[in-house]
Order: sequence, then structure tokens, then C-alpha cells
Amino acid sequence: MSGLGGILSISRRAGKLIGGADEVKSAIDKKEARLVMITSDASEKTLSEMKYRCDRSKTEMIIIPETSYGIAETVGKRYAILAVTDKGFSDAIKKKLTL
Repeated sequence: MSGLGGILSISRRAGKLIGGADEVKSAIDKKEARLVMITSDASEKTLSEMKYRCDRSKTEMIIIPETSYGIAETVGKRYAILAVTDKGFSDAIKKKLTL
């Protein structure tokens, strides 16, 4: 994993990580999602739908280099779509990905 494992694990334990399409969509609609992350193995349909929803709500979205299987090793469940609801975790993830 590109160093995101620790941040994702901590954010999950803090209750600030949301996983799964329906939950993330709900968080976007409620303006709770600070950063939406799409795994590198997500389908084009999923990517397109999330990009549209994020653009519409002005929520930041990034594609992370991890696969849904790598996410499963970190958070315990396989997700192709994740969101963090905390600005601090969002900033830490973006910083880790730019290093």
C-alpha cells in the first residue's frame, strides 16, 4: 500500500471512514464527505457515477493506487469507494499521495 494503510486504519477506528457506494453517496448528498477515494480497480461505471456526483456537490475525489483487495487488508472489508468525513484525515491522505 502507498502508505495510506495507517491513515485509513486510524480514520476507520475514529469513525471517520465510510465505505461502499450507497454510504458514500449518502455522505456526499449530506455534504459530510470531505474526500472521496476510488480504488484503481473500480469499474468505469462506478468512476463515472462518482465523478458526476462529486462534481455536482463540489466534493473532492481522487483515484488511489490501491485496489479494493488492498483496502480489504487494511480496513477489513473490500471497498472500491471510500470517503473520509474529517478534514484532518483528508489533508493527511492527500499529503501522503503527493509524496
